[in-house]
Amino acid sequence: MVRFKYKKYLFFFHKLIVIAVMLFILITTMTVSYSQEKNPTVNQTPEAVNKIDGTPVILGDKTLFIIKKNVGSFSPQERSQAITNRIETIANEPSIRLDGLKVLDQQDTTNIVLGEKLIFTLTNSDAKAAGKSRQELAQEYVQIIGDSIAQYREDRSLNNILKGLLYSFISTLGLFIFLKIFNHIFPKIITRVQNWRAIRIPAIRIQDIELLPASRVSNIVTRVVKILRLILMLGILYIYVSLVLGFFPWTRQLSSRLVSYFLETLYQGWLAFASYFPNLFALGLIFFVTYYVLKIIRPIFTELRNGSISAPGFYPEWAEPTYKLVFFLIIALAFVLAFPYLPGFGSPAFQGISVFLGILFSLGSTAVVANVVAGIILIYTRAFQIGDRIKIGDAIGDILEKTLLVTRVRTIKNVIITIPNGTVLTSQIINYSALAQDPNYHLILHTTVTLGYDLPWRKVHQVLIDAALATKEILAEPAPFVLQTSLDDFYVSYELNAYTNKPMLMASIYSQLHQNLQDKCNEAGIEILSPHYSAIRDGNQITIPENYLSQDYQAPGFRLSPLDNLFKQFNGKNTPESSE
Repeated sequence: MVRFKYKKYLFFFHKLIVIAVMLFILITTMTVSYSQEKNPTVNQTPEAVNKIDGTPVILGDKTLFIIKKNVGSFSPQERSQAITNRIETIANEPSIRLDGLKVLDQQDTTNIVLGEKLIFTLTNSDAKAAGKSRQELAQEYVQIIGDSIAQYREDRSLNNILKGLLYSFISTLGLFIFLKIFNHIFPKIITRVQNWRAIRIPAIRIQDIELLPASRVSNIVTRVVKILRLILMLGILYIYVSLVLGFFPWTRQLSSRLVSYFLETLYQGWLAFASYFPNLFALGLIFFVTYYVLKIIRPIFTELRNGSISAPGFYPEWAEPTYKLVFFLIIALAFVLAFPYLPGFGSPAFQGISVFLGILFSLGSTAVVANVVAGIILIYTRAFQIGDRIKIGDAIGDILEKTLLVTRVRTIKNVIITIPNGTVLTSQIINYSALAQDPNYHLILHTTVTLGYDLPWRKVHQVLIDAALATKEILAEPAPFVLQTSLDDFYVSYELNAYTNKPMLMASIYSQLHQNLQDKCNEAGIEILSPHYSAIRDGNQITIPENYLSQDYQAPGFRLSPLDNLFKQFNGKNTPESSE
């Protein structure tokens, strides 16, 4: 345990030393860069110089006064540079006392000197530009120069630098403690958010449509927490760097700039928010009205679907799709109303993106729009419902799903077929389930059997009806019936028609019906001549299975006829008597 604590504190001081070294390198770099800038006005643009109406005299990071006029051939910039260099030389030499700083007044000029050394000369033009007399302006400048040099030396004294290092150490220690607390608290927050999945963080839904599951919402919240953590850490580091840079005179101006940039950003952000607030209020009002309109109409369509409210010519199954269409139209109208209040509306970039998206939608949505229109037509024509057994083209199956774009059919082989609504609308739709549950109308299943002319048709009708009644799921009432659809060359076509209220079992019912047809025909001694079969009973056994035949059944023998009889018959047909 002792060794563990020792390693922990060693790691703590190691990180502290690393931060201190990085801070020292940063301060040293800033100091060197600022020490190389002898004249801060060199890099200033002419527009910046014109804004202050002259050239400033700067000591360290402080502007002492402004030189506005030239003296002889010396421009304000040259005068300012010379004065700045002289004041910096005096300030950087602590052995030079400031007691000798005084004003020497002459006839046309006033000199500010330190001992025997001239700092700069004031003219009547300088006094006139400042709106004061030469003597008053000179005394003011002397006071400014003396106080600024004294402050400059104090800021760069060893005592002040040690204080800056102490404050930097304390700030670094506070930063380290703050980061440790961050690293301790945020993992617990993230763990708590993940534990709230599907408990306090529900899935995002619009009515019955799940837009985002609870797991995805939890992941999004976790990422937001991590982003907030990163933003807070960067903000704290920004404040820390600005604070530490402010402890040292060489980097104090940079610290002021960092703070001013941050405050300016906050100020501009507040101005932008204040100017956008009316638009934000309009957006909130549109959202409020839209939300409550949808909330009001939802129960109406729910009651229409349940049948509690009825409207002439409006079917209950139309309630849900109609609500979705109204929902879409209200949302589209709200978006159109809110569009002008969105940030950046009217900007060239916003307009360009709008035109680009419009072109993409126009070029790529032709088929989509056609399918949506077809889907709406299919809904309101009530061609089929979910669960109906239908036939679309060559596809036979049950309706699994119908949307505005596609219709999904599950075949009897458990194959899912997705058909675009445009194709469905242009195809022939056979609905086997539409009237199946109506007591007055049931689905009629039919099959055709071809039998010979030698069979009595009444007997055939009875056998076929008996086969239908022996089939499970075939209704006794209405009774099955038989239609003779054609009299062909070798057989008669009998069409058996039988009623059922189970269209979902069509395949099974047809299979059982065909089996019963074979059994009943065999029991009645009827040979099925389908599709093209003719029986010649000349030494051939009957095609009925043996278990349906009697025990004494024997195949008929061959019929023989002598050749001379055939010749006689042939010659007799060619005689004149036969021709008569």
